[in-house]
Amino acid sequence: MTQSQKASGFRSLMGGVALAIATLGLPSQPAFAQVTAFKQAVAESASADRDIAAFYRETGFAPIWTGDSDIHRARRAALLQAVSRASLYGLPADKYHPDVLRGKLASVQGERALGALEVELSETLVLFSRHMQTGVLNPQKVTNGIKREAPLRDPITYLRDFTSGDPDAFFRTIVPTSAEYTRLIRAKFELERVVASGGWGALVQTDKVSPGDSGAAVVALRNRLIAMGYLDRSNSATYDNALQKAVQDYQVDQGLEPDGVAGAATLRAINVPASERLKSVLVAMERERWFNRPRGARHVLVNIPDFKARIIDNDKVTFETRSVVGKDTPDRETPEFSDVMEYMEINPYWNVPRSIASEEYLPAMRRNPYAAGHLQVIDGRGRVVPRSSINFARYSGRTFPFNLRQPPSDKNALGLVKFMFPNKYNIYLHDTPAKSLFSNEVRAFSHGCVRLNDPFDFAYELLSRQTDDPVDFFQTRLQSGQNIRVPLDEPVPVHLIYRTAYTDAKGRLKFRADIYGRDAMVYRALQNAGVALTSVQG
Repeated sequence: MTQSQKASGFRSLMGGVALAIATLGLPSQPAFAQVTAFKQAVAESASADRDIAAFYRETGFAPIWTGDSDIHRARRAALLQAVSRASLYGLPADKYHPDVLRGKLASVQGERALGALEVELSETLVLFSRHMQTGVLNPQKVTNGIKREAPLRDPITYLRDFTSGDPDAFFRTIVPTSAEYTRLIRAKFELERVVASGGWGALVQTDKVSPGDSGAAVVALRNRLIAMGYLDRSNSATYDNALQKAVQDYQVDQGLEPDGVAGAATLRAINVPASERLKSVLVAMERERWFNRPRGARHVLVNIPDFKARIIDNDKVTFETRSVVGKDTPDRETPEFSDVMEYMEINPYWNVPRSIASEEYLPAMRRNPYAAGHLQVIDGRGRVVPRSSINFARYSGRTFPFNLRQPPSDKNALGLVKFMFPNKYNIYLHDTPAKSLFSNEVRAFSHGCVRLNDPFDFAYELLSRQTDDPVDFFQTRLQSGQNIRVPLDEPVPVHLIYRTAYTDAKGRLKFRADIYGRDAMVYRALQNAGVALTSVQG
């Protein structure tokens, strides 16, 4: 804000002070003579923040913190206690300066200093409340792949809500209420205890450990799994049945093939330090704050690094299937956002995205006009154009005037059904003829859309709310071979999220690889914002 803007804002505020005083019926002397030094300081200090300034105009510039009443003392105590506990929630504790505020409250002298401190306390309340409720970072400024918008509130509403009720109760209302956030807080506390006690023990120094093996590597593996809670205490130095079962349970939680053999991928995961896992949980908590909004009693949840799509009904998973997501290249990563699924398309056409048409197919058609013969060439009026009538060599990717389309078939790139939540990113869920890809542990192969391993069952579950026989309903339309759009009677919210750390309903913590490197970027941004790792002694 420029000096002239600040001056203008201050003059506006002072006019508000004068009006407020006039409204109180004070003697009709020049208004500014009636303005106390305290209110002048409040107006001057608040002038840089439109919302805080508006709040104090509403209240006639009365103190909400610095008075002598019980409610003022209760507000000060509640704020200082809340910001002193900021690190418990993975927030940047040093941003709120609780010790500095305590010192100022104990030593403040003079009306002007008191007015400035009044506004500083309000600024602290607004900053802390926003961080707690909707996150420290602006998600879209972290990386281009995060399209999600945090559900920001008008800052003035925090001040209004805080002053209209019990101060301690207010701070409970701004904590995200999702069960996942609560479980992540518990997981954070437990990981901090592990870090403080030195971690999970010695690393497993080998490339592979198999059932029947014995020796130092088996002991190290056993001890880490005991420390992680996957195995009861034992002195066995042999890879026995109990250890094999623990390895399988661990593999399931890490999204690995549960073969019971501690191979390279399993050992890489087991050897990740507790401090690194704690970073993932801090990032997950920040992401949960960005996602602090109603998700829908029924909704679809796709966790990109987990390679799973789920239907959630009243916080319970009612359907789950493997998914393939976008390849780890800047132009193909699956973005993070939420939208609403409106319909499914049975026997879909694949309208080739412009980037794929110009970069992948057009060069081949320049060399051979009949290349990619499974695709139709479509003009601007939606008509199929014979290839013999087109000189493909005339066109560049920028000037190519046609669209490419693949008709419905079991060879269609979208398979036999797609699920549409229209969005500007052209992302949707769909079937695929490339079924073999679902057998991979890491399933990042698509151009950005989400492919489903069990799309028919997914469709049956969605249709179960609007027809008594969803299987027959779907199959009848599928067997027609015709392109058919089926609207959903109740549109379903779809959330594409990115969690490398998350919990199940029992609170067990699970981790996934940071396939796009996004969580590393989020953590660096949190560090730059002042978030720090902490540990808990005991």
